[in-house]
Amino acid sequence: MTIERRQFSERLAAALRNAGYEPRAATLHRLFNSRYAGRSVSYQTSLRWLSGQAIPEQDKLQVLALMLGITPQWLRYGSDASKNQRAPLPLDNDDEQILRLYLALPGDSKFLVARLIRKLSHPEQNALGTAPVNPTENIPPKG
Repeated sequence: MTIERRQFSERLAAALRNAGYEPRAATLHRLFNSRYAGRSVSYQTSLRWLSGQAIPEQDKLQVLALMLGITPQWLRYGSDASKNQRAPLPLDNDDEQILRLYLALPGDSKFLVARLIRKLSHPEQNALGTAPVNPTENIPPKG
């Protein structure tokens, strides 16, 4: 493993953690292939990226960066001045208004909203990230 590949794998793992994902090959494999329009990559390829054995081609770097909300330059080289600064998000007026409302919430409310968003964006996992979510959990039966 070269220093360049090792550093890339460290940046990729950090970006996954910062985006709320475990830096595991199975997670990366699933996330990447759900967003990449080209030929799917293998589990082994994802493992090679995370273990510092390979660096993805440019088209795959672009998808990884967009998926993780970072710049492709930082992911590949770690050299852009903003370091791990997230790429700007394309927000319309409604998104901006919702974001402003969220930012105005007190801390405990922000926590609840963020938790709800995470749960809604990963419906196949529960809060522990391991089992399918039961949409009726914690709702008492009527009667």
